[in-house]
Amino acid sequence: MKKYIIICVALVLLCVCLAGCMPGDGANSPIRPAGFFTGIWHGWIAPVSLVFSIFNRNITIYEVFNTGFLYDLGYYGAIVGGFGGLSFARGRKKKHRHDDD
Repeated sequence: MKKYIIICVALVLLCVCLAGCMPGDGANSPIRPAGFFTGIWHGWIAPVSLVFSIFNRNITIYEVFNTGFLYDLGYYGAIVGGFGGLSFARGRKKKHRHDDD
């Protein structure tokens, strides 16, 4: 039971931390647009941003005030790298399972 409580508290803290730096939170502006590393971060947290955007209209999954190509490169690199990496790892597990048969 103690382990379950610790996991729940950790998840809540993680969500609060992620909420502090989501696209559309007002941290970026036309004067100070989001750059490459912000694009990477927004790509990594895109699924969480999608859920938060249901409850807050200001939160989006993509920062509209960005530097253009560099932000896009970071954003899509994180999306493809994160989710593509997950599917690659899952595919490798399946391959090993079939090798044992």
